[in-house]
Amino acid sequence: MISTSAAGTFDLDGVAIVGAGIAGLTLALTLHEQGIPSTIFESAPALRPIGVGINVLPHAAKVLHRLGLGPSLDSVAVTTSNAVFYNRFGQKVYTEPVGRTAGHQFPQYSIHRGDLHDILLSTVAERLGPDAIQLDRRCEYVRSDDGAVGTFVDAAGDSHVVRAAAIVGADGVHSATRRQLHHDEIAVRYSGYNMWRGVTVMDPILDGASMIRVGWLRTGKLVIYPIRDNVDGHGRQLVNWVAEIETPQRGDRDWNRVGRLDDFLPIFEDWKFDWLDVPAMIRASDAVLEYPMIDQDPLDSWGEGNITIIGDAAHPMLPRGSNGAGQAILDADCLAAMLSSHSTPAAAFAAYEAERSAATRRVVLANRSTPPDTILKLVYDRTGDRPFDDIDKVASRSEFEALTQRYREVAAYADV
Repeated sequence: MISTSAAGTFDLDGVAIVGAGIAGLTLALTLHEQGIPSTIFESAPALRPIGVGINVLPHAAKVLHRLGLGPSLDSVAVTTSNAVFYNRFGQKVYTEPVGRTAGHQFPQYSIHRGDLHDILLSTVAERLGPDAIQLDRRCEYVRSDDGAVGTFVDAAGDSHVVRAAAIVGADGVHSATRRQLHHDEIAVRYSGYNMWRGVTVMDPILDGASMIRVGWLRTGKLVIYPIRDNVDGHGRQLVNWVAEIETPQRGDRDWNRVGRLDDFLPIFEDWKFDWLDVPAMIRASDAVLEYPMIDQDPLDSWGEGNITIIGDAAHPMLPRGSNGAGQAILDADCLAAMLSSHSTPAAAFAAYEAERSAATRRVVLANRSTPPDTILKLVYDRTGDRPFDDIDKVASRSEFEALTQRYREVAAYADV
């Protein structure tokens, strides 16, 4: 470990990780599991929860359980039982089991991002020590030479030059590491859809453990799932909801951008079903966040020499398919294994990229074209966005099963 309490140049034993998000913290734990030391450099002066609900699919849950985090996840997350699809008239389209309900060895979790982050953060502090995360260190420059060198700047403007065996950029969608490695990259790609997000304390919906998708993007779509159980001692849950609407781009990627009800709630005002009053759920949220559905084209290469990138820094994807955090966790697991099994960081990074680049490319492209909620597009198109009398006359169960199975195979959790 190192101390960066004053400006200067520091030699680091092991890997320097840029960013203390889910990707960076998981990488620190997988490296520790392999006996490889690391230190995380985080630009924020203090770590605080951001975002709302996320999902951890069985392939990522497998990694977290191996790291010994299963009991902690079980204690705070909701173990998802089913994925349920409805049209915008509240008619059920399709239900499929997920996670252990579907026979996977490991569960699918729905969890507040802050809860998952806290689990990872406390485990890193416990296993790697209190100095494992260096705060107020904004990455300004990285280069690969005999090892790797990174320059970090603090809030006072002082520079901290760190020499390490390798540097891994886990610094998210606004990655400084990626910009330096790929400064000629074309700008981000807007999907044509914006999302608004919030959380509401309410009675359980359906079985209290379902991921619910309703409607289609052209006329409004919702994703709803619980992320904490019994939050008030009376059985109510914290429920995450996401509203998605076709609209011109409204802003850049900022997970903390505040949204306004007037900008989207009118579209859902008459969505009152016998199983859910949608406008009441949305209005009961304490706060609303707004985020454009943006991704970036897959890169031809990720790293250079003793520097590479993981997670959203490597493959920012549309938040569809519940797979962004999971792919970051898989990246971390693969990268630590490669560093353990190769003689140099450069060789390990090349092997990691060879394995993970093609896999994540498939997910990025599938999230654009055929994520699991393509089921709802199929029904929307075939019904002309009208209620149906019999779903079996619209599409067969085997068609729906084929769509979701295809995504499981692309995301690589079909056999976990």
